[in-house]
Amino acid sequence: MRRVTRQFALCLENRGNEASLIRGKVYRILPDVQAAKDDLIRVVDESGEDYLFAKKQFAFVNLPQAVKRRMLAIERAS
Repeated sequence: MRRVTRQFALCLENRGNEASLIRGKVYRILPDVQAAKDDLIRVVDESGEDYLFAKKQFAFVNLPQAVKRRMLAIERAS
């Protein structure tokens, strides 16, 4: 069985979504094949819920495993 890896992305642009996204913040990305076909990504935003945003608003980042674990732990504690 293939292990699903969690992805993260850095918000580069939040125009029109200022309450949902903070520029310069790294967000967790949830897999969404259908959204990807439309150049969208599913992001867990400031509300703690997942929503679709334009892919061009973000830069995907590769984080060390230890950092990923800590970020997910922080998210769960919130």
